[in-house]
Amino acid sequence: MDWQELTDLTRGQPFVVERVRLAGSGIAVEGRFEPPQLAQLGVDDQVFVAAFVRSHGSIKEMERIFGVSYPTVKSRLKRIAEHLDFVDTDPGPRPASPAGAADVVDRLSRGEISAQEALAELERPR
Repeated sequence: MDWQELTDLTRGQPFVVERVRLAGSGIAVEGRFEPPQLAQLGVDDQVFVAAFVRSHGSIKEMERIFGVSYPTVKSRLKRIAEHLDFVDTDPGPRPASPAGAADVVDRLSRGEISAQEALAELERPR
């Protein structure tokens, strides 16, 4: 059974995979496995996402491929995005460098201290 058949069968209902068999070795693993988020989308949405990736995110190309308007493409992408969890790509502000870090690097570049000494100074609590 492929993903398309599985998503047709489940009709968008959540499902859990309980057994996985590695085709090459015949090894089977049993447990509760959540399918990847993209596999949980309906087939039409999977095709839409694949087309979006293949078009390098070009909405103009998506308009051409699917024969729809810009707002329709944006609306569909927004709807699909609501079903996906995203990794936080903005980790927030980084802590300031320890006082004197620039001095340690300068001394290292002048050969006044070794790399190990520089690391020790940078790792030392302040």
